[in-house]
Amino acid sequence: MSAEASTTQAVPRVRSRTVCLPDANIDTDRIIPARFLTTTTRTGLGKVAFNDWRYREDGTPDPEFALNRPEAQDAQILVAGRNFGCGSSREHAPWALLDFGLRAVISAEIADIFRSNALKNGLLPIVLDAAVVDELLENPGIELDIDVAASTVALPDGRRFAFPIDGFARTCLLEGVDQLGYLLKQSSAIQSFEEQRNAR
Repeated sequence: MSAEASTTQAVPRVRSRTVCLPDANIDTDRIIPARFLTTTTRTGLGKVAFNDWRYREDGTPDPEFALNRPEAQDAQILVAGRNFGCGSSREHAPWALLDFGLRAVISAEIADIFRSNALKNGLLPIVLDAAVVDELLENPGIELDIDVAASTVALPDGRRFAFPIDGFARTCLLEGVDQLGYLLKQSSAIQSFEEQRNAR
């Protein structure tokens, strides 16, 4: 695999309005139903993100669903209820959210496997204190400024909240590479190290 094939979109900062799904326990099957997992390409999965929730039985968009509302258009930050991304492991879940146009998910609790898959694919999973998340859920459409390097989320009133993120994952997000892409970028240094060791 080439280094180009292992790149993702760099995420140094996300400035956007929010769209909110206050439901708790939104699992990966709700994010992308299992019948859409047959593809190995990411393009087009945004159309089926939250498919069974987002569309009516006749296939038309449900205007009451948060992501279908006009004010949600171009929002890149999803604020969700507790335990987002629970359920079975499927890399298609962050793929679908990214293809839909989201760049970050904020919740008081994000399932570990989903968080790992998200970080590997350039989607920023942010865990904040429940009181802060509740405030965001009560104010959909609020403008947030997420600084990945500083690991902070800034509200319009100037308050900033730190969020935990693994240092290596942060580096990959900032550089726009996945784990393999990061290793491939170090190939010259790795080769030099091996040559020096073999020369001893």
